[in-house]
Amino acid sequence: MGTAGLLTCNDVHAYYGALHALKGVSLRFEERERVAVFGHNGSGKSTLFKCCVGSLATRTGSIVFAGQAVSPGAVHRNVQLGIGFVPQDRNVFKDLSVERNLRIAGLKRRNHDLAPIWDLFPVLRSRRNQNAGTMSGGEQQMVALGMALMTQPRMLLLDEPTTGLAPALAKTVLESVDRISLGLGIAILIIEQNVPRTLKIADRAIIMKGGRVLSDGPAQALLGKQDLWSWF
Repeated sequence: MGTAGLLTCNDVHAYYGALHALKGVSLRFEERERVAVFGHNGSGKSTLFKCCVGSLATRTGSIVFAGQAVSPGAVHRNVQLGIGFVPQDRNVFKDLSVERNLRIAGLKRRNHDLAPIWDLFPVLRSRRNQNAGTMSGGEQQMVALGMALMTQPRMLLLDEPTTGLAPALAKTVLESVDRISLGLGIAILIIEQNVPRTLKIADRAIIMKGGRVLSDGPAQALLGKQDLWSWF
């Protein structure tokens, strides 16, 4: 592990108009680390991710990824540093085929190799010519994950990837995340409502409340806790 970490947030404050959404958050994430972020709505989880990828311009403090400053409001540049982001709305091109979605995502990196994506998601290979918008929520989530992987990230930020999915599909998506991190050596930051299942694929768990970090420690330490939501 590098002494500086892969991603470092130092005294980060974020605002939506008059709303102070993040209040002095300082965190460090390492290469290949798998970190789950929990908290109720409004706790600052999604805002933290937006700051890490630079999609929120109104923030102070410093965020550094692989030795480079993450610039607020410069998402395209920040993604090129090696940050992959899968937002809650999945962000696929609904009118284009699965294969077109993946190829477009790989353009910036001149990455034309779809084989790793087909290996991870065999269902996408068999549906490569199908329009993404006609697929189920779980399959669209796989397309979104595949698109993020085509940018060849060193870290993947996943904002509630199982939202709206049936339990069996949610399990499949989380198993895919597990395979991605282990097989490709990519660091994972994941926001999830499904606490017990997510703890099983995480090394570390962060709990946020009111724009601050309430708890930060090994995921295993939370696994045995009863009534985890009472913490938040």
